[in-house]
Amino acid sequence: MRVLGIETSCDETGVAIYDSEQGLLADALYSQVKLHAEYGGVVPELASRDHVRKLLPMIESVLKQADLTTGHIDGIAYTSGPGLIGALMVGACFGRSLAYAWGKPAIGVHHMEGHLLAPMLEDNPPEFPFVALLVSGGHTQLVQVEAIGQYRLLGESLDDAAGEAFDKAAKMLDLDYPGGPHIARLAESGTSGRFTFPRPMVDRPGLDFSFSGLKTFTLNTVAAHALDDGLPDDQTCADIAHAFQEAVVQTLAIKCRRALSETGYKTLVIAGGVSANIRLRDVLVKELARVGGSVFYARHQFCTDNGAMIAYAGCQRLLAGQQDKLAVNVKPRWPMDTLSPLL
Repeated sequence: MRVLGIETSCDETGVAIYDSEQGLLADALYSQVKLHAEYGGVVPELASRDHVRKLLPMIESVLKQADLTTGHIDGIAYTSGPGLIGALMVGACFGRSLAYAWGKPAIGVHHMEGHLLAPMLEDNPPEFPFVALLVSGGHTQLVQVEAIGQYRLLGESLDDAAGEAFDKAAKMLDLDYPGGPHIARLAESGTSGRFTFPRPMVDRPGLDFSFSGLKTFTLNTVAAHALDDGLPDDQTCADIAHAFQEAVVQTLAIKCRRALSETGYKTLVIAGGVSANIRLRDVLVKELARVGGSVFYARHQFCTDNGAMIAYAGCQRLLAGQQDKLAVNVKPRWPMDTLSPLL
């Protein structure tokens, strides 16, 4: 089965074609980062309008890239939540309309299920069951995964997601948006041990996260070392970035080890934009190796939002006989543990 996948949940327009036998045939991604950078974050209305402009030429592009025509497509998958409602509506209406015009089945895909399954696109995919750390700008969750559609939420952030905390810390240091990659680069030149930031909620039982206190601690540290221009000197900024990143990474690692211990699993999957962080990957691989565990993640281009993960997830559900009715239904908020399992 060949499935056209469409991702428009936020500020990336992703389109891809996945074949259940041949794998990924084509993939295209357009990022709106430059469009939103001057505002320091995503402007929902601008995001929706840009999706409208980009979708049709991108679909034509992936069809050409795969040397296919519309008649070769067997189904269409689109992100139907969670995300920005306007952005979701663009992709869902577009995908559902194409499916109706082409006489093909269509299915709305859960955005975070797409992220969770993105490592399945690799040559050495993880085997079920496993624990998944879904960590991005909008989500930080630990999920017990028995199979596709069989999820149990183990813990989540009670306030800011890890990616959101990275963005806010970057803004405090006058770094560009999105902040995660800039914090990571600046942290490389930071001095280890000069600052010690708290590891939130690791001294209490449970698998929930909280990053708002860490954000406040970062703000106070920046203010305490600020010069006349409102910022610390360059080396101090690097040292703060290093300490902040270490706090986030170590907090995530402690919770992941705890989740594996509670479930008895030996496999951890990390997915979402923050899973591209090299320091996070290195720490998790080393920590889990000590207890005989292994870590899986997608290649860098599939860590952030993309159409390939939606095409793959949609393909699995379409193959199982699932499809949506004609009405378009998007869900800005959508708990993943409410998804139906594959039969």
